[in-house]
Amino acid sequence: MSLETSRLFIRRLNESDWQAMKNIFVDFNKSKYAVYDMPLPTEDEETKALTKRFADSNLFFAVFLKKSNDMIGYVCFRKDGDAFDLGYCFHSVYHSNGYAYESTNALVNYFADECGVTHFTAGTAIDNIPSCKLLEKLGFVCVSTEAVSFDNAFSFQGGNYELRIKQ
Repeated sequence: MSLETSRLFIRRLNESDWQAMKNIFVDFNKSKYAVYDMPLPTEDEETKALTKRFADSNLFFAVFLKKSNDMIGYVCFRKDGDAFDLGYCFHSVYHSNGYAYESTNALVNYFADECGVTHFTAGTAIDNIPSCKLLEKLGFVCVSTEAVSFDNAFSFQGGNYELRIKQ
């Protein structure tokens, strides 16, 4: 499965994408938003293993710029009952260009139109304003908030978002 938008090429993540994933992981770990997520690996063997696990799920998608063929990020889903839970990560060099919206929108539409998925969810820190705005632009609605903690030393308010598509 692959998709194209006017500026992007999107395909299933491959195990061979591990070096691009490592660059994205290293960059993300430096981000102010990294505190709201589990740490991502930065060593070769751990990155290879995680990229393989992601690729084997068939629900992780590599996003490339058409003009340069550079992998700039990924969009992923996790099946949770009848819902597909959306996630994404883009290298900071490519932030604020609309690439996250363009690729997530294309994939949500693909899963809705081609696979009949009608229920999408997503979670993000309420303080991650760009992520909240992206989800709202996609049509997601914040249905609840909750205290979230990954290590019991740091907690934050997380927003639980949903998108229901009428067939």
